[in-house]
Amino acid sequence: QAPLVESGGGSVQAGGSLTLSCAASGYTVSWYLMGWFRQAPGKEREGVASISAVREGANEIYADSVKGRFTISRDGAKRMLYLQMDSVKPEDTAMYYCATKFGGRATLRESEYDNWGQGTQVTVSS
Repeated sequence: QAPLVESGGGSVQAGGSLTLSCAASGYTVSWYLMGWFRQAPGKEREGVASISAVREGANEIYADSVKGRFTISRDGAKRMLYLQMDSVKPEDTAMYYCATKFGGRATLRESEYDNWGQGTQVTVSS
C-alpha cells in the first residue's frame, strides 16, 4: 500500500472555508477510488465524499450532511486528493481521513476502502 498523508486541517470559524489535501505518493490517482471520511468524538467514522476511478466514470458522491458545501477533487499530476470545505458548520468538527482502493465505483462505505491516511483534525468554532 502506498502512503497517504493528509494536511490542511486546523481551526476555522463557522461559515468559513478550508481545503484538505491528501498526498498520494506512489499513486496514479486516476486509477483509484478515493474518498474522505471523518470521525467526531463519540461517533463512528462516516463517509463524507467519494470519487470513483476514472475507468468507473470518475463519479462523485457526497453525504447528505455536506452536499452542496464540500467538493472532492484530485490532481493526477500532483498525486493529490482534495476536499474543499465551504460554509463549514460546528458539526463538521472531526478528524478527517483520506482513503483509497484500486479501481472501484464511488461509495461512502468504509469497508470498501483498503488504504487509509493518519488523519488531519478540523475544528469549527461558532
